[in-house]
Amino acid sequence: MKPPVFEYERPETVEEAVSLLARHGEDAKVLAGGQSFVPMLNLRLARPGVVIDIGRLDLRHVEVSGDGLRLGALVRHRQVETDPLVATATPLLAQAAPHIGHLSIRNRGTVGGSVAHADSTAEVSLCALAAGAEIIVANSQGRRAIAADGFFLGPFTTVLEPEDLLVQLRFPRARAGDRHGFAEVSRRSGDFALAAAGFVVGAPGAGASVRVAVVGAGPVPTLVTLPGPPPETAEDLDDLADGIVVRLAGDGRSALPPFRRRLLRSVIVDAGVRAMNFQKEDVA
Repeated sequence: MKPPVFEYERPETVEEAVSLLARHGEDAKVLAGGQSFVPMLNLRLARPGVVIDIGRLDLRHVEVSGDGLRLGALVRHRQVETDPLVATATPLLAQAAPHIGHLSIRNRGTVGGSVAHADSTAEVSLCALAAGAEIIVANSQGRRAIAADGFFLGPFTTVLEPEDLLVQLRFPRARAGDRHGFAEVSRRSGDFALAAAGFVVGAPGAGASVRVAVVGAGPVPTLVTLPGPPPETAEDLDDLADGIVVRLAGDGRSALPPFRRRLLRSVIVDAGVRAMNFQKEDVA
C-alpha cells in the first residue's frame, strides 16, 4: 500500500500553519500524530494535494490553572495517561486514556488529532463532551472556542472549516466533591470501543447535575444531562441507566437493537459504579 502523491509542508509556527491552510483550502490536510491519517493515506481513503505536518509546532503544553486544564493539540495520549496533573484536574480523561488503542498508538497519537478526526468511538471526544470541554481553533482571522457539544456533526465530520487548525483542548477543572467514572467494552483490549460511557457527577450544591456521555448509540458521541441530585443507591443507578437508554433509543435512534441497548446500559452502569463508588454486585 502506498499513499497518493502529495506536496509536503512542515511549518514552524501556528501562524505559518494557518497561512498554509488558508492558501490551500480543501486540498490540504493536517498531519499530527498520524495514527489514523497515515493509514487512510496508504489505503488511499484520503487523497490530499498537500499534507501539512504540524509536528514542530509548540502545542505540547499541559497546563492547569484555576479554571481548568489546557492541553495542546500535540499532547500524546500516553502523557494524558501518566501525567498526575491530568489525573488531578480531569480524572475522567485519565481514566479513559488507557483504553485508547495499544501502547504504541498512545505513544504517537495526539489528543488534538483524535478530536479533529472525529471517530465516533473515540475516548477523548467522549470525555470532552462529558466534561463540558471547549475546543480552541485558530485560523488567519484569530482564535475561537467551540463547545464540545456543538463540535461533532457526524462520523469523521466536525464544524471545522478547511482553514481551521485545532490548537488546544480546555477542560473544566474538577471541583472538590465532583465524581468521575469511565467504562468501555471492546472485543479485545486496544480495539475500537463497541460502547463506552463517561459519568460526571457534580459536587453537591446549587446547580449539581449528572452528565453522561456515551459512544455506541449513534454516529457521534451523545450527551445526556440530568439535573438534580445524583443516584444515592445502586437501585437509583439502575433506574438512571434504564432512563438514559430509553432516551437514547428515542432520540432519533429507534433502530437501536436489544443487544446495543444492553451494551449501553452495561457501560453506563459500570461508569456510574466507578463514579459513585458503589459495589458492582449491588447493581442489576
